[in-house]
Amino acid sequence: MILCSLGASLAGKMENPHISKMAKNNFITSPCFPQTTNFTLSRKEFFYILLTLYIFGGKMLRFLLLFSLALTNLFGVETMKMSEPKSPMHFEKNKSYLATIETSKGTIVCELYPDKAPLTVTNFIQLAKAGFYNGLLFHRVVPQFVIQGGDPDGTGSGGPGYTIPAEIGLPHVKGALACARLSDQVNPERRSSGSQFYITLEKVPYLDGQYTVFGQTTSGMDVVSAMRQGDTIKKIEISVK
Repeated sequence: MILCSLGASLAGKMENPHISKMAKNNFITSPCFPQTTNFTLSRKEFFYILLTLYIFGGKMLRFLLLFSLALTNLFGVETMKMSEPKSPMHFEKNKSYLATIETSKGTIVCELYPDKAPLTVTNFIQLAKAGFYNGLLFHRVVPQFVIQGGDPDGTGSGGPGYTIPAEIGLPHVKGALACARLSDQVNPERRSSGSQFYITLEKVPYLDGQYTVFGQTTSGMDVVSAMRQGDTIKKIEISVK
């Protein structure tokens, strides 16, 4: 029961391998971990707030809102749209691919494993280079278990609009970089989330064989341990050495 509940707390609202029912308040409940409150806003909630401000605000506020929308249309600013990679990118042999994750708490460096999870690494690099992760939250932090981020909605249910095939094989050692996913009940192929990832705070072998591990933290584990719910990803940079 303890292991099951720990695994359940990994994925948040959307991507949970062990609990078959979703809580009515859109959060997973776990007997091992008290439920935390997420104060982030989804795009839909943000839209409703803007609509309320427009309806009940004064003339100046309405003008500013309309002016902002006009600028958005003029310069073509829109929600980032990404597509699922159908094949791995070309990776140079004998080269190391590193992801430098700049956060509000400091820098985390992870080595990526394209030889073990080529499509997953391709997708992660594609999102990072496009700036997809910039400004996103670590929406779930479970002490002595994982930190999880990469959801554009900040709720645990968002993503880029697609999932990617599982590439399961590597173990969950301390500092492992892996993909969250939907539960087996609705995702028997164990396809990974298109963008949500987690980093393990401890060795968690009972997750082995269930999730795609595609990298390993090589520096900044103290930053990983210091992370709290609501801390942000400033940007993720990819380098080859």
